[in-house]
Amino acid sequence: MEKYDIIIIGAGPGGLTAGIYAGRQGTKTLILEKELVGGVGREVPEMENYPGFNLISGLALIEKMKEQCQNVEIHEFEEVIDATPINHKEYNFKVKTTENSYFSKSIIIATGSVHKHLNIPGEKEFKGKGVSYCATCDGLFFKDKDIVIAGGGNTALQEAIYLNNLGCNVTIIHRRDQFRAQKILQEKISEMKIKILKNTTIESINGNTLVENITIKNKNTKEINILPTNAIFISVGYKPCSEIASKLNVKLDETNHIITDKWQKTNIDYVYSAGDICGGLKQWVVACGEGAIAATSAFNDLYHQ
Repeated sequence: MEKYDIIIIGAGPGGLTAGIYAGRQGTKTLILEKELVGGVGREVPEMENYPGFNLISGLALIEKMKEQCQNVEIHEFEEVIDATPINHKEYNFKVKTTENSYFSKSIIIATGSVHKHLNIPGEKEFKGKGVSYCATCDGLFFKDKDIVIAGGGNTALQEAIYLNNLGCNVTIIHRRDQFRAQKILQEKISEMKIKILKNTTIESINGNTLVENITIKNKNTKEINILPTNAIFISVGYKPCSEIASKLNVKLDETNHIITDKWQKTNIDYVYSAGDICGGLKQWVVACGEGAIAATSAFNDLYHQ
């Protein structure tokens, strides 16, 4: 069974940064990622607020970060299904995946989050047939076509801008009367004259083989209408992937995010966390900072106590 100083679970911005720092410290480190490196970070169409870049896509930045992890092992498409403390004189945890089992002295949980769903009729049935959660993945299929963005946060408006620039005819539907997104994004939406329907809920997604329209409801007037569209991109937030944390008895808050101190330590010795799974300000630069702290804390606790 392979043995490591640090196992990092998750390869988003937080996990990759932890890998960069762990590798530079000379530790034997393994990053385990259930999908492709980057997670939902790969889907960010454009960032203008990451230090050092006026404009960069999430995918491009992920590839740069992956290159910097040359001193650690990265296993893609290897999902962690269990992690348990063990009574061993040298190693503190056994980590079981879909492919193998490993011993580790410490663990950094950077499992991030997954897309929330609207949970309405037609959403599941038309997934991949006009229902999407990733503008950068599927946007080009709908150039010159009518599309709807569901949501009102930063990601929703970023995707609306990206799809508008691709040539899509974009309508944003938001259930509240105000966007939660940054002011600069709201200003761009206004400048582009992108259509907006506020105080509106999406009741169902309809079609035959592909999405053809959606049923919408005005929250104030209760009026119900049918809006023709070729696609709906759902961007209504994320929920934390805290299953592994729960298996390790890591303490979670009321929203199922991991609770850490300022050194990214959890309530379990030699278990740390970084990124969106920790809640707070869910920004790329924050996840990177937390990853750097988590890896440094793990190294110090192992070798400088």
